[in-house]
Amino acid sequence: MNATAKLRDIGQSLWLDNITRDLLKSATLGKYIREWAVTGLTSNPTIFEHAFKNSSLYDDSIQSKVRAGMSGEPLFFDLAIEDLVAAADLFRPIYDQTNGLDGFVSLEVSPKLAFDTQATIAAAKSLHAKANRPNLYIKIPGTKEGLPAIEEAIFAGVPVNVTLLFSREHYVAAAQAYQRGIERRIKAGLNPRVESVASVFISRWDGAVAGKVPAELTNKLGLAMGLRIYKAYRDLLNSQPWQRMCNYGARPQRLLWASTGTKDPKASDILYIKGLASPFTVNTMPEATLKAFADHGEVGEVLPPNGGNGEEILGQFTKAGIDLEQLASKLQNDGAASFVKSWESLMSGLAEKVNSAAVKV
Repeated sequence: MNATAKLRDIGQSLWLDNITRDLLKSATLGKYIREWAVTGLTSNPTIFEHAFKNSSLYDDSIQSKVRAGMSGEPLFFDLAIEDLVAAADLFRPIYDQTNGLDGFVSLEVSPKLAFDTQATIAAAKSLHAKANRPNLYIKIPGTKEGLPAIEEAIFAGVPVNVTLLFSREHYVAAAQAYQRGIERRIKAGLNPRVESVASVFISRWDGAVAGKVPAELTNKLGLAMGLRIYKAYRDLLNSQPWQRMCNYGARPQRLLWASTGTKDPKASDILYIKGLASPFTVNTMPEATLKAFADHGEVGEVLPPNGGNGEEILGQFTKAGIDLEQLASKLQNDGAASFVKSWESLMSGLAEKVNSAAVKV
C-alpha cells in the first residue's frame, strides 16, 4: 500500500491544491484520483493566475467570451467555473460514494471582499448558483467581517470552505459561525446537512519566524500550532452543541490543513504531510508536495486528540519572544493582502489575454 493510500486509511482526505485546464485535459487529475487517493481539490487566485499565464488551452474560451462582451471579474469567474465544474464532475462519484462528505472542489470569492460582509454573502450565493454543482465549496475568508458571511451562506445552504485561518482562536470563531448557521437551519425546519471545511494555514507560521528563533525551534511552530488547533477541533466534535446538531442529521465541519508545502529547502518536502496525519481531517497539498509524498512519503504518528506536546512547544516560542496572538493577526491580514495582490495580478494578466483575443477577433 502506498503512502497516499495509508493516509487515506487513517481517515484523512487528500486534496490537490491546484487546478489547470491542462490537468483536466491531460487526464492527470484522473490519474491522481485513481492512483494516489486524491478525493478533492482547492484553488485560489494565484493558482488561476499561473494556469492562465502558462497555458494556451484557455485562448479559445477567452476569445469566445470576449466576442460576447465579457471582461474583468465576470470573465474570470466564467473561466474558473468551467474548470471547477469539470473537476467537480470528475469527483462526483466520490461525492456520491461518501454521501456528500468528500469529492469537493473550491472556488474563492473575490479577495477584495474579505472585509465586506454583505458583498461576500451576495457573491457566495451567486457563484454557487452559477456553478450549479452540489460538490463545490465557496471559499470565504475567516476574517472578522467574513464570519457573518459564513453563517449566512451556511444558513442559505451554500457549502463553505473557510479560508485564511491561522490560530486556534481563528478556527474556533469559524467553527462557531458554521454552528450558528446550522442551528438556524434546524430552527427553521431546514435540512441541516450543509458541508463545510475550516482551512488552517500551517507553513506560513514557520516562514514568519525563520531566523528569529533558536535553531532547535526551526520549522516546529506550524506543527505545534496544528496540535493546538487539532485539540480544539476534537473538543468541539465531543461537545454537546455539535453532537446535538449531528442528532438532527448535520455533519460537523471538517478541519482542513492548508499551506502544507514546505517552504524551507533544508527541511523535508513532506514535513507537514507526515506531521499532520489525523482522522476526519483534510490535507490539501500543492502538486509538487503530492508527488513527493506519493514517491517517498511516510505516515507519521496520528495526532493525539489532547494536543500532545503542542502547548509545551508553543511555550518555547513564547519564551523566545514570539507573540503568537499578534503574529496570528498579522498572518491573517498579510494573507488577505497577499490574495488581493494575486487577484490584481490575475486581473492584469487576464486583461492582456483579452486584448490579445480582441486583436484576433
